[in-house]
Amino acid sequence: MADVADVRTRVRPREVSAPADSPILKIAAVNKRFVTAGGEIEALRAVNLEIGRGEFVCLIGASGCGKSTLLRMIAGFETPSDGEVLMNGSRVAGPGPDRGMVFQDYGLFPWLTVRRNIGFGPAARGVKRAEVDAIVARFIAMIGLDRFADAYPHQLSGGMKQRVAIARVLANDAVVILMDEPFGALDAMTRERLQSELLTLWEATGLTVLFVTHAIEEAILLADRVIVMSPGPGRITADIAIDLPRPRDVVSAEFNEKRAHVAGLLQGSH
Repeated sequence: MADVADVRTRVRPREVSAPADSPILKIAAVNKRFVTAGGEIEALRAVNLEIGRGEFVCLIGASGCGKSTLLRMIAGFETPSDGEVLMNGSRVAGPGPDRGMVFQDYGLFPWLTVRRNIGFGPAARGVKRAEVDAIVARFIAMIGLDRFADAYPHQLSGGMKQRVAIARVLANDAVVILMDEPFGALDAMTRERLQSELLTLWEATGLTVLFVTHAIEEAILLADRVIVMSPGPGRITADIAIDLPRPRDVVSAEFNEKRAHVAGLLQGSH
């Protein structure tokens, strides 16, 4: 992937009209219930959360605590049963290019090449062909996959697929990236490399990242804040500032103090 200075000159988040000191995302008194054949399930209860522009926030909690449901509501794929989700002060009423979702299973179109996967969003929005080609070239270079531009997803490694998934979101003009355990299926070495590359991209662009993970170390390594959620129904039980300097040393006493604190909160939430 390109270095920080190179990325900064080529990838810039879209300008937004809301005041700079207002939260880019606000979740206000959100409840979410699902009706199933066995009855109603309460997935989220009384969730309140504000995320500032350019923040890197991790959601962590046990399976079933509503992390992915919350992410899908911000993306506009689900609607709250009560309360509201606001993006730049406006209610989220559905999916939009300003919010891009990156999944653990990559979500690439298997019948499209790397080039066409990345260009799909701009082309679907009616961007002219020459501009789409320029956008695609820019992002292919950014993720370091020039040699694989005409390859199909089945010809790529897991790490390469996830790079393409991130580039596809950015090419669609997103200012918020929603990541649902994006590195969970990768081997340890690939995961560490992509964690580093994601931080490089985030620091260079000022994007806002909301990242779901089960891994305490990953959350502390990446985040400005770690939001701890508990299940049955899903609730936010802690909002922890991670004020460690970057790059972070996972074997330092300070890092392990944060890790023990989050682990204790997770154990206490069950």
